[in-house]
Amino acid sequence: MNSNWITLRDIEYLLAVSKFQHFAKAAEACRVSQPAMSTQIRKFEERIGVEIFERDNRSVRVTEKGREILAQAQKIADEASLLIEKARLNKEPLIGMFRLGAIATVGPYLLPKVLLPLRKAFPKCELIIEEGLTESLLNKLDSGELDAVIAADTFSSEKFVKHHLYFEKFFAAVPKGHRLENKATLSTREIDAREMVLLADGHCLSDQVLELCPKGKGILRESFQTTSLETLRHLVASGVGYTLMPELAVPKENNLKGLVTYIPFETEVGREIILVTRKSFSRERDIKALMELFRKYVKI
Repeated sequence: MNSNWITLRDIEYLLAVSKFQHFAKAAEACRVSQPAMSTQIRKFEERIGVEIFERDNRSVRVTEKGREILAQAQKIADEASLLIEKARLNKEPLIGMFRLGAIATVGPYLLPKVLLPLRKAFPKCELIIEEGLTESLLNKLDSGELDAVIAADTFSSEKFVKHHLYFEKFFAAVPKGHRLENKATLSTREIDAREMVLLADGHCLSDQVLELCPKGKGILRESFQTTSLETLRHLVASGVGYTLMPELAVPKENNLKGLVTYIPFETEVGREIILVTRKSFSRERDIKALMELFRKYVKI
């Protein structure tokens, strides 16, 4: 089959429908009429002999074969971006839009340290930030909706490249009057899941904490799970239980009137924070610039 008829516009249409799962929304994003987009995709499917999308009056679904085609389409889109990047080799990095995801237990504590320096160092960069859970952010990275994701190194995947950023220690956050309050350091043997308050399911930090707990492993207090570290901190302050906090979330000055004590561990206990990209992602200079900036301004 001669492939000269395939255009980057075809690729754009395919990826847009895959992203929105809706022809009208995809057409709007591509600034084309829905009938024109539908016709073009139908012609594409007919020429390659593969149905990529199942259509009905309510929804659009990707077929099994369609997923393979879309994965290759994403590679082509990435290679096209690489072509443009090669043409800009003599220009400074981080020009234009960069879409960065960050997990919810890292973003609010890391990004305020680097956003102002980033704006000063790269004034032509339009940084778009999205916060969320690891699985959701990686799905968007895989589909091309994000350019990179800041996450904890808690997963394995052949689709992505992991770039080490820093190691972040855990501290025990203990309420006033608790039996551990006056300890100078802690051992993981002293941590009991049955006494802890944790983030809700889906947060990789909770899974990491439970892996460290030899006591009460697998016993969760469902009534005291929350979706943010700040709510978790206030639950500890109210005396509900204790938890583990990543180092960047430990305040320099205790703003809860001594109701929470932060205790380090006697051995190095924590998590690796990484920057994740697709294997086919072409903007290596942008990633290098981001990593250098993060490492410069995050001192822990």
